[in-house]
Amino acid sequence: MHLNPTRRTALHLAAALAIGATGLAGCAKKPVAFQGIDITGADYARQLSLPDADGKLRTLADFKGKVVVVFFGYTQCPDVCPTTLAEIATVKKQLGADGDKLVGVFVTVDPERDTAPVVKAYVESFGKDFVALRGSVDEVKATAREFKVFFAKEPGTTDGSYTINHTSNSYVFDPQGRVRLAERYGAGPEALAQDVKALLDGA
Repeated sequence: MHLNPTRRTALHLAAALAIGATGLAGCAKKPVAFQGIDITGADYARQLSLPDADGKLRTLADFKGKVVVVFFGYTQCPDVCPTTLAEIATVKKQLGADGDKLVGVFVTVDPERDTAPVVKAYVESFGKDFVALRGSVDEVKATAREFKVFFAKEPGTTDGSYTINHTSNSYVFDPQGRVRLAERYGAGPEALAQDVKALLDGA
């Protein structure tokens, strides 16, 4: 059977497209089974702009090329905050040479008591490259709203004392600065380590 040139060209093009589609399917990445909650594309937690403990304004752009774990808490927190920061420090060690590609960012929700020297010393006790952010009360409230983070004072047992109830999730950003995951408190360092490695690998 002889095909006219137009028909022959059309068949060649169709075959080429079919081969190309097969190749693309073979190269497509498999979906990653993250341990945390996948919030890729969320319309919140997209902006972060607060002074650090040295007074320098910090934004997510400062950490491009690294995986960033953002956590809201306060230095007098008895359990959730130190546990979370200790887990980030553990994961950094587990990553070995890639440990410097993970940054822990702590946002204090208690700027009244967490002065710059206090919050700086607190985060550096978990690692010298941890970053502490501290704004005014209004700035912290605005940032918490952006991240859908709740916090509220609870009266303590003595006059003038208080604790703070706050959201315990951590928010994880990929090396491109995009929010990707909400990590549940209590999941453990192994879960966080798996997710960080996946993001560093381009997930």
